[in-house]
Amino acid sequence: MEEKHPFVMVDNTIIPAHISGTTVMTAITMGELLGINGKELMTALLVGDDVAARVLAASGFDFGLGWDTTGMVNAFGAAAIAGRLIGLNRLHMKDAFGIVLNQLAGSFQNIWDGTTAFKLLQGLSARNGIFSAQLAKSGWTGPEDALLGKFGYYHLYTEGCRNLEILTKDLGKKYYSDVTFKPYPCCRTTHPAIDCALALVHKNPVTPQDIKEVILRAPRGALDSFCGQPFKIRRFPHGDANFSYYYTVANALLRRSVEPEHFFDDSIADPQIKELIDKITLEELPGASFQSAELKIIMKDGRQFSEFTDSPKGNSVNNPISKDEIITKFWANVEFSQTVAQKNADRLLKLLENLEELDQVNRIVEPLVV
Repeated sequence: MEEKHPFVMVDNTIIPAHISGTTVMTAITMGELLGINGKELMTALLVGDDVAARVLAASGFDFGLGWDTTGMVNAFGAAAIAGRLIGLNRLHMKDAFGIVLNQLAGSFQNIWDGTTAFKLLQGLSARNGIFSAQLAKSGWTGPEDALLGKFGYYHLYTEGCRNLEILTKDLGKKYYSDVTFKPYPCCRTTHPAIDCALALVHKNPVTPQDIKEVILRAPRGALDSFCGQPFKIRRFPHGDANFSYYYTVANALLRRSVEPEHFFDDSIADPQIKELIDKITLEELPGASFQSAELKIIMKDGRQFSEFTDSPKGNSVNNPISKDEIITKFWANVEFSQTVAQKNADRLLKLLENLEELDQVNRIVEPLVV
C-alpha cells in the first residue's frame, strides 16, 4: 500500500497535502485491532481521505499562516476512520470531530529549521484521531461545530472557509484523496527541478566537473518556501537535504538518480555536492504553476542545455507513475530497509494486489513484523 504524496485534487484544483501518511496508518492500525477485512479497510480509507481533503480544500492551503496541515486536517481524517470502524453514530462522530479540534497543532518551523520534529505530525494526527473517536464513544462531548463554530477550525487556523460548498458537494458520491505518488524520497516541491536535472544528464553529455553554472527557475511561491533557502548542514542533515532545491538538484546532476541513500550524512557532506551547490543560482519563473521548473546548465566550454516541466513525474492526472514503477519502488524500499525479508515482502505484495479479497487486515501486518 504505497503512500501517496503530497497533493489533493478537488474540483480540478490541486492543493498541497500529506493526507495518506496519516490515514493509511490509522486504517491499518484500527483494522488490525478490530479484525476487519480488506473491503472495510478500503472503505474507511475512502471516508478518512475524503474528510481531510474536503476540510483542506474548503479553505485552500494557508501556507503563510505557518500551520502544517499534516497536524491539522489529517486529524479530522483519522477521527473519521476510527469513528467509522468503532461504529460511532452521527452524534458521537460530531463529538469526535469536536474533541480532535482540541488537539490540532504543527508548525512549518520544523521544516524551516531542518528538524526531526517534522516527521511527528502525521503520526500525532493518527493518534489524536483515534483517541478522539474512543473518547466520543465513551461519552465525552465536543464542541457543536468543530469546523464553522465561532472558535472552530476555520476561525482559529485558517483565513476562513472560502469554499463552504465543497464540504458537502457530492458527499458520499465523489471521494477525494492524495493524487501523487512520489518517485523521489524528498519534498515534492523539489521534484520538478529534479526531473529537469535528470533529463539533462541523461540526454546530454554533461559531466559535473565541466559545469560552469546552473540556473534553476521556479515559481515565486516555491522559491519563498523552505526549499528555496540557502543550503546549510545543521543537526539533522537529512531534513536539510530533503527540503532543498540546492541539494536535490546537485545530487541529481552528480549521481544521475535520487535514492534514499543519497539523504544520509556521508552523501550530503560529499565535497562534490558542495562544489555543485556553489554553482547553482535560483531565479523566479514568472507566471508558472507551483509544479513548474526550468533548469539551465552552462558548461565551461560555452555549451548550454535546458529543460522545463510543469507536470513532474508522479502526477496521477498528467504524468502518472505506472503500476510497474510503483512495484519497482516497493522492492527498492524493501532492499534499502534491510528489515523485511524478501519472502515476506513478496507475500505482502500479493496480499495488497488483492486487497478487496483480504479476509483479515492483520494478514498484511504480519509480514512486516521483524
